Amino acid sequence: MGIALDGLSSGLDTTALINTLMQAEAIPQNILKNKVSATQTMISALQALNTKVADLAELTKKTAKPDSLQLFTTTSSSDAAKATAGSGAAPGSLDFKITQIAQAQVSVSAPITEWTESSFSITKADGSKVDITADSTSLDDVVRAINNSEAGVKAVKVSVGNGTYRLQFSAADTGAAGEFSISGAAGGALTQVKAAQDASVTLWSGTAAEQTVTSSSNTFEDLLPGVDITVAKVSDEPVTVTIARDEEAAGKVAKDLVDSLNGLFKFISGNSSVTSGADGATKAMIFTGDSTARDVNQRILSAATLPVNGKSPSEIGISINKSGTIDYDAEKFQAALAENPAVVEAALQEIASRINTAAAGLSDKYDGQITARIKGQESTMNRLGDQVMDWDRRLATRRATLEKTYAAMEVQLSSLNAQSSWLTSQLSSLPSTNSSS
Repeated sequence: MGIALDGLSSGLDTTALINTLMQAEAIPQNILKNKVSATQTMISALQALNTKVADLAELTKKTAKPDSLQLFTTTSSSDAAKATAGSGAAPGSLDFKITQIAQAQVSVSAPITEWTESSFSITKADGSKVDITADSTSLDDVVRAINNSEAGVKAVKVSVGNGTYRLQFSAADTGAAGEFSISGAAGGALTQVKAAQDASVTLWSGTAAEQTVTSSSNTFEDLLPGVDITVAKVSDEPVTVTIARDEEAAGKVAKDLVDSLNGLFKFISGNSSVTSGADGATKAMIFTGDSTARDVNQRILSAATLPVNGKSPSEIGISINKSGTIDYDAEKFQAALAENPAVVEAALQEIASRINTAAAGLSDKYDGQITARIKGQESTMNRLGDQVMDWDRRLATRRATLEKTYAAMEVQLSSLNAQSSWLTSQLSSLPSTNSSS
């Protein structure tokens, strides 16, 4: 807390005078504070740049995969079946009849109040047995023991009135392999409600090549390469499943890559420009003349536009324009994809792979070039912050010194004023003398 000084003896506004002197003393600290602010702005800009480059690395990691353009649409002539195309699929179609739907065995007991015995067994379709031991013959204990076993059968107690119940047993999985039987069933043999059976389809029905294919579930995996077909009901008429290349989705993959590139280039360009104000003064943006931003732009741009196997990416609709961004020609890309899908896929994967290598190296959270620059700037800001704190202490000491100096001056002036007043009073008390001529 400052010492009250103003106008005690001198009449001077000593607080304002000290504040003015302190403003001059604080000029070096203000310069440091401006450097701290500028460094923080640079750190924020570099972090935003790093995020954009890291996002590009993640996108190109996916685009560089061999199946990134292996995108297909599937259609079915009937709601009895649907197809799902995945990796390894190819355009084509297949006709088949659905002759059987997969289902799980369901069996029920006679109306009972308790099980015959607490120890019994479940026999699987392959002849193996699973021994079951319940805590008692109560239906709840039997249900619990079966459900906790590894027999592949689930049990539930169903009330059928008059204090009696039926136990319903269901195979955990569909297909003939899930067939089971239970020994020691109370009330006699179990009644089978649903038989365990596989799904089956007949290919090339009515020809010499007729072939039946079965599946334990209602999904036939890889019936066509990379294509799973799921059946829902028996069909008397042939079902036709068609797989076609999804050109729109493939084009979106290429467009998303170009959009991500342009987002990065425009961010760097916008933060590297020099603008002129109405007064003619110029203002440089944060990345103006910055070597890191310039290097990022150049490395990513080169990775995106250099030839692939001696051919320019412009042949598949990806080209650099005079503004330093990338143009995407959707029609040219689709035409190239239709003419030679393998060449387009390989070219896009190579471009994406090169960009990924550059972007991942620049944005790596441990030793990336941008990361290293951010760490360097943070170190600089910490050092400048320490210097600002040192100046806080130095300026506080200087202010205290000035306040003491001016306080002492006021004391001295007060003392001099007191002496002056005493002398004046002494002089005025002296007797006056009249001289006569």
